[in-house]
Amino acid sequence: MRDLAEECGVVAVYHFSSDTVSPLCPGGPDSAPTLIPRMLLDIQNRGQLAAGITRFNDRHSHLLLTYKNVGTVAEVFALSQRDRFEELMKNFAGRAAIGHVRYATCGKDDPSYAQPFERHHIRKHKWFSFAFNGQIANFPELRERLLRDEDNHLVRNTDTEVIMHVLCRELNPNPAPDLADVCRAFPREFDGAYSMVFLNALGELMVVRDPLGFKPLSWACDGSLFAAASESVALLNLGFAPEMIKPVAPGQAIIVSEKGIRFVQFATAPHRAHCFFEWIYFSNVASTLDGRSVYLARKALGEELARLETVPVDDGKTIVVPVPDTSKAAADAMAYALRVPCLEGLIRNRYTGRTFIESNLNRDAKARAKYTPLREVLEGKRVLLVEDSIVRSTTMRVLIHRMRELGKPAEIHVRVACPPIVSPCFYGIDMSSMGELFAPRYLKNGEITEEIQAQMARDLGADSLRYLPVEAVARAIGIDANDLCRACITGVYPTPWGQKLAEEARRRWREGIAGRTYDVEEQSLTTGLSCSERVAEEMEFDSKAKSELARSR
Repeated sequence: MRDLAEECGVVAVYHFSSDTVSPLCPGGPDSAPTLIPRMLLDIQNRGQLAAGITRFNDRHSHLLLTYKNVGTVAEVFALSQRDRFEELMKNFAGRAAIGHVRYATCGKDDPSYAQPFERHHIRKHKWFSFAFNGQIANFPELRERLLRDEDNHLVRNTDTEVIMHVLCRELNPNPAPDLADVCRAFPREFDGAYSMVFLNALGELMVVRDPLGFKPLSWACDGSLFAAASESVALLNLGFAPEMIKPVAPGQAIIVSEKGIRFVQFATAPHRAHCFFEWIYFSNVASTLDGRSVYLARKALGEELARLETVPVDDGKTIVVPVPDTSKAAADAMAYALRVPCLEGLIRNRYTGRTFIESNLNRDAKARAKYTPLREVLEGKRVLLVEDSIVRSTTMRVLIHRMRELGKPAEIHVRVACPPIVSPCFYGIDMSSMGELFAPRYLKNGEITEEIQAQMARDLGADSLRYLPVEAVARAIGIDANDLCRACITGVYPTPWGQKLAEEARRRWREGIAGRTYDVEEQSLTTGLSCSERVAEEMEFDSKAKSELARSR
């Protein structure tokens, strides 16, 4: 739902220095970085906290140059101020560039946490910049390992800095190691999700996707211009034909230089773990992820909701109302199947951002400011209110109250195009504690019955509540359930550290310890027993968890 935050988004461009100029980059090879803000705008849905760019230019003393700040893409790149934007882009001329939009799963709302992260070195192959989308579940372990050496010091409490130091270590040998070999270290080091873009002072660009393919990543090339982005819509709007846009395979690195494009399969896995929430909420509805249309998946979810509907719809009083905007495709499909109108009973203020993507502060106030109920649509109606998901319930509670107060509907029936969120995420979604989730507090023996849903509806202020069943997700997306990460709706995680952190989160919830699982990490440096030490001592995989994980694969 709107009180969720997504992981981040990455983009990359590389224009070969041939005589042929790509029509998608009419300013010539050195204007390639000007494409970055355009691409970032298309994936702004993935993060509104900060944005940044690094460019490569071998005719400049600053071979790599990075600019980043807190704010939206339009704010960071001064898109509404032509002179400032053009001056900025003049300083960022070059043949290659990477970019990033951020929201924080760990770390702080601080400019120094914005990406890309650049590491300067006198040796060109050791001078690099990178950005990534995802989250490293074993970040506590990696950080502690680094800090065992008293000469080591970490500035930021974030997995991004740890990744940077792993890259430094792998790039340390002289002469320069093959970037393919650098990637082969990732599966040994990282448990979690990472879709990464990398650029070094030799002018080598690399895009990398983790072996399970948690987060989406697409690429395209017209012969002169190579581009990659978290979502296909950024490449489509750049001008690439749909048939030119392809997913980066899980466990694949694409290395681009003046020598050409090289595809390296640095790791394989027996299954995939594509985040199902990308199709339900996070991704742009115009994107296609791993061959599956986001729009068609949401449409199918709405059809699933229609098949489950029991509320009377043939008396002329029933309407379907989507919670803007990600629920619209599901609501349209549900209404069409039920043969009832789908109307805009809620108008969204499009300048307040996505409350799940923003920081934890003032979510309640932002939810109130975000939606305006229309009495002329809602009054006296039986409303089937369609939402993509309910995570914390902040927005839904406020929304139902405002709809009753201002819209005067006869009934409000909440229909959720997602199963209940019952477990935290440690792969890039801002929900790493049990206490912040709405559904777990109602669970009995791991199930949410009709009776429990009725109680949940009363607590929300609705007349009824219905979720989709877990099995509907894979059906709607069109991907085998074993190739989807559904940890937040099943409690079974595709990696060992995900499962371990989930057990730690449940323990903290049982003991009444508030806050996100990662929020205690800074404290652990001074209070003794750390999260990863506790996990190692108390939360070893039991046989049941191991067997469930094996079955999920």
